[in-house]
Amino acid sequence: MLIAKCCKDWKEMKTLLWKAEVVITLKKEVLDPQGSAVQSALEVQYYKNISAVRVGKYIEFLLEAPDKEEAEKQVVEMADKILSNPVIEDYSYSLQENKV
Repeated sequence: MLIAKCCKDWKEMKTLLWKAEVVITLKKEVLDPQGSAVQSALEVQYYKNISAVRVGKYIEFLLEAPDKEEAEKQVVEMADKILSNPVIEDYSYSLQENKV
């Protein structure tokens, strides 16, 4: 009986679809050999007006959550635990309701 009530409540809960975009970069104090390699390659191709190239990761996904606060909580949790290495990386994110 309790399971049926929980399932009924769960099915009636309104969930929204959110688009999350997470950008992960190395912390400023961490050397970025990949960024240096990209900068060198660009300079070889005569793009000499650039400096301080840093390479990062961009991750985009859709997330179901009842409200923006819950969606943000989950994105931060994922970024802290799985998507980034907090010892050497920083991250930022944006979250917007996905209008289907």
